[in-house]
Amino acid sequence: MTSKSFGNPYDGDIDLRHGRNCGCVSCTSGHQASTKDQSLNESAGNAAHAPQSLSPSTTQFASSDEALSHMVESAVVRSIFGHNDISRRSFAKLLGGGTLAAALGSVFPIEAAKAAIAESLGKPEKSKLAVGFVPITCATPIIMAKPLGFYEKYGLDVDVIKTAGWAVARDKSLNNEYDAAHMLTPMPLAITMGAGSVAEPYLMPAVENINGQAIVLHVDHKDKHDDPSKWKGFKFGVPFEYSMHNFLLRYYVAEFGLDPDVDIQIRVVPPPEMVANLKAGNLDGYLSPDPFNQRAVWEKVGFIHKLTKDIWDGHPCCAFACSAEFATTLPNTYGNLLKALIDATQYASPAENRQEIAEAISPKNYLNQPVPVVSQVLTGRYADGLGNIQNVPDRIDFDPFPWHSMGVWILTQMKRWGYIEGDVDYRGVAEQVYNAADCASVMKSLGLEPPTKTYMSHEIMGKTFDPAKPEEYVKSFAIGKG
Repeated sequence: MTSKSFGNPYDGDIDLRHGRNCGCVSCTSGHQASTKDQSLNESAGNAAHAPQSLSPSTTQFASSDEALSHMVESAVVRSIFGHNDISRRSFAKLLGGGTLAAALGSVFPIEAAKAAIAESLGKPEKSKLAVGFVPITCATPIIMAKPLGFYEKYGLDVDVIKTAGWAVARDKSLNNEYDAAHMLTPMPLAITMGAGSVAEPYLMPAVENINGQAIVLHVDHKDKHDDPSKWKGFKFGVPFEYSMHNFLLRYYVAEFGLDPDVDIQIRVVPPPEMVANLKAGNLDGYLSPDPFNQRAVWEKVGFIHKLTKDIWDGHPCCAFACSAEFATTLPNTYGNLLKALIDATQYASPAENRQEIAEAISPKNYLNQPVPVVSQVLTGRYADGLGNIQNVPDRIDFDPFPWHSMGVWILTQMKRWGYIEGDVDYRGVAEQVYNAADCASVMKSLGLEPPTKTYMSHEIMGKTFDPAKPEEYVKSFAIGKG
């Protein structure tokens, strides 16, 4: 960012007014350009793309924050001298720039003024917000940000509203009943494309969790634990069609030779109803978010067949999402909300914070689960229902960065199973929806190191996904509709 009006206010050789008689290079070059003849203009036009050097009075800023700081300081100095630039320059030459800065700083709190103005400019346009969540551990950052004070830290008063399932979360978001919501990572892609709902541009600037799901089978099926090819005829639950749960379950059974649209039944079941349906015999198993995998073990009705991290280690699951309209019409509110959630996400990652978080999100108004159930999920030390105690610290983890390559993979599975048809602009859609730039900016402001790229290859059950070849990837599977 550059501006010639932000010259150094402590420099006695610079005229901050840039008036008619200003002799700085930037101004004189402008005067000269107006008198040049047409032929010279045409010649200059041929060099329009040549790099331009900055004049001594033109200031180069690394960021908008730096520009704002400089602007405030310049305005304060001008005001002190009654906007008389001759007096300012004379005084600066007499004392020297450094001495002048120190003298003014001793009688006027310039740093405090800069901080106050920056805070004012970043103040949320709307501080009272409604954010929907489905009561699962994937929503940990969105939930914990309330009792642990992360929303308040950024000037927000957020009602986190428990929501029964994903269809309700989507519809309330589209109807503007929610300002933003906890969504499954495929949902903003589907909403933007109009798959399963009206089309509306949505943004997903942060992932809430990675890993954190499992395939659970009814205890009556322990004899089929080691061979998924024997699951033909099973009834499985997933929380939503446009979910990683659905796409990972389909991928998994297909690798064992089962067509998920022919050989098994897949039903949409809200996560809080998973265990009851398993107990009643309506389901043989499910690929569900926690804590309902661990709750099935707690109730002695199911066992954990496989963690989804063992299908794709580091896969995304849930995310923070909002309409593009919300982000553009309330930019400060959007920015502060995103910062609160990324701050909470990074707090949730270290193992030493997990027990505190388990106790904060277990109460009735949030997950409504026994603390030991939630603790087993978050700490990764858990009973698997097969008589073993497992220790998997990254059973669930928290990393906010929305990789574009993950979005491309999700779109390939939507194409593979017939949820979208025709030509798909994989990269275009992923980059429009997965707002990696905003996430990286907030991560940097919090002292975190975001990735320097947004695409990488991923390993799913030993098979490499190259995001540069999505259509080739879709056609590589023996089972599918794509």
